[in-house]
Amino acid sequence: MKNKQNSLDGRLALLGGLSAAQFLAEYWQKKPLLIRQAIPGFNGLLSPDELAGLACEEDVQSRLVSLKRGRWHVENGPFDEKRFAKLPERDWTLLVQGVNHHLPEAAELLQQFAFIPYARLDDLMVSFAPDQGGVGPHFDSYDVFLLQGEGQRLWRISEQDDLALVEGAPLRILQNFNTEQEWVLEPGDMLYLPPHVAHWGIAVGNAMTYSIGFRAPSVQELVSEFLNDLQDRLQIPGMYADPDLQLQRHPAEIGTQMLNKVGAMLDQIRWQSEDVSSFLGRYLSEPKPHIIFDENTPLDLPRFVQQLPRCGIALAAKSLMLFHGNRFFMNGEQFTATEKQQHLLTALADDRRLEGACFDSAILQETVLMQQLHDWYLAGYLHFME
Repeated sequence: MKNKQNSLDGRLALLGGLSAAQFLAEYWQKKPLLIRQAIPGFNGLLSPDELAGLACEEDVQSRLVSLKRGRWHVENGPFDEKRFAKLPERDWTLLVQGVNHHLPEAAELLQQFAFIPYARLDDLMVSFAPDQGGVGPHFDSYDVFLLQGEGQRLWRISEQDDLALVEGAPLRILQNFNTEQEWVLEPGDMLYLPPHVAHWGIAVGNAMTYSIGFRAPSVQELVSEFLNDLQDRLQIPGMYADPDLQLQRHPAEIGTQMLNKVGAMLDQIRWQSEDVSSFLGRYLSEPKPHIIFDENTPLDLPRFVQQLPRCGIALAAKSLMLFHGNRFFMNGEQFTATEKQQHLLTALADDRRLEGACFDSAILQETVLMQQLHDWYLAGYLHFME
């Protein structure tokens, strides 16, 4: 499971023998794909008790979904351990988001999906349900790979057009669901679903599912966030003026003359592709509000630089590093690299780690780069490899 499978040419067991290029061309956001033994021998990364333990942590997002007397209920974590002792034998599901932020093996699992850009990757959600447990028939607005861990789960899917939801439900439960295909997934099996494909997972005995989800922000969200970002950097000179003001019959009316003048002012708003890429880099790499980075042992800059060739560095599990050209984005922060620095930072962003041998004497003399790496270290964004 530690081998990266991001080649566009080689056939991947993870994709049922398809190459990454074939998968993207034939299935990605087009149609479902069932892959038997995508990861042979996979039986999960943690036990139900360990998952419940994560759900009790303050900095972990978790939900408990239950069905009582035909009505759906949702409780949000963190939970008290005593809550799990009171659960019935069936009809509930525990879901824990961002497991890759807390479990190194989970972060390694996500690396197998590097044929999809990190800018699109969201996180690894793990769910546990006893027999017959699930979250009902629903659809997602994003792509998802559903990898079966411990136990079995029956998946029913439908590419129906009717996506009407049950009114008042705390979840996006479909009013009507018409099963078109169904499969029982065994440990190591995986199901890929494009956005808006209706699906319904039902545990067969105790079952754990590993959901690799992807980000799909709405157009409204992207536009709003971009305009917010743009206003911080936009500078348009001048003041409203109307030396040619004409007498109006109605003083309360906003005149056509004013509308035209303001319209011409707004027409001055311009942006370049550099503005878009800088916005996307900061926006997509920005950590979610609940994420808190662990502090490293404080080191001054000289001692930090001295350690680099000995230990190498790796991104913290909660960090996301992206780049476009010579601009690099770490957890919402931007750094512009020189040509000499660019190769090193590209490798760090892609591989999420740099061995000590990467830090030769020439790189260690890059003062600005060393200061930036040191700042990221102090912020907890990266750490020395043990």
